[in-house]
Amino acid sequence: MKNYGGILSHGIPEFRLNPSILEKTIRKILDLGIQVKYEQTLGEKITLPQLKQNYDAVFLAIGSNIPMQMNIEGENLKGVYGGNQLLEEEQHPDYQGKKVAVIGGGNVAMDCARTIKRKGAQEVYIIYRRAEEQMPAEKKEIEEAKKEGITFLFQHNLTKILPKENTNEVEKIECVKTKLEQKEGDLRPSPVDIEGSNYCIDMDYVVMAIGSKPEKEVISKLEIQVNSKGYIEVDKNYMTSQEGIFAGGDVIGSKATVAWAARAGRHAAEAIHEYLN
Repeated sequence: MKNYGGILSHGIPEFRLNPSILEKTIRKILDLGIQVKYEQTLGEKITLPQLKQNYDAVFLAIGSNIPMQMNIEGENLKGVYGGNQLLEEEQHPDYQGKKVAVIGGGNVAMDCARTIKRKGAQEVYIIYRRAEEQMPAEKKEIEEAKKEGITFLFQHNLTKILPKENTNEVEKIECVKTKLEQKEGDLRPSPVDIEGSNYCIDMDYVVMAIGSKPEKEVISKLEIQVNSKGYIEVDKNYMTSQEGIFAGGDVIGSKATVAWAARAGRHAAEAIHEYLN
């Protein structure tokens, strides 16, 4: 079987999702009579106008796989990776005996940290700027990470990544402690740096797992309305600004979990069915 499944097959570690379960699920879907066309890059080999000519409705579920950046000093050093890059493309360095910092508080951060620990890292830190109860990761994943020896630094924020002398390689990170303040108009307390609390930690690798965004070059070719963050805008029925074109999952900025993406797909399918009838 070709590599179906998207992020499920090459982004979620096997210890979280058994490949045999995924394969059985994909087989059930294909057995419904689904036709799959390969190597059809949207915006290159096929375009949205072509799809609209051939189909009565189109559903875009192309995900959001470009790692976000913090725009801090040292972010482009050798040894700094994007969380999605590591999980999806398996571009792991040799972690044996190394110290690794994972920045973020979602499930991707947990998956990165647990995977890296399994690959032999001596110490793995998860650095999150808010409190534990505000972490978006599933509670089960947080507890599993703790059991596996991963160190959590809550209410700490990364401020710099420092290189070894005369090299382009990571040697240290600078962090600052934070406090939480409720600001007017915010739904939850915001982290504020505590002045004078900066400190450095020796580190070999840094993994940025602070979120992802859609591929701007692909989205721009679709001539579909997007919001200020670059996600495709949809109405309550998942229809985009173009008639008959629907979208769902990460590309519209919905909750970034498999379960929520599946739910969005189901609701969009119901809306498409109603639209066609």
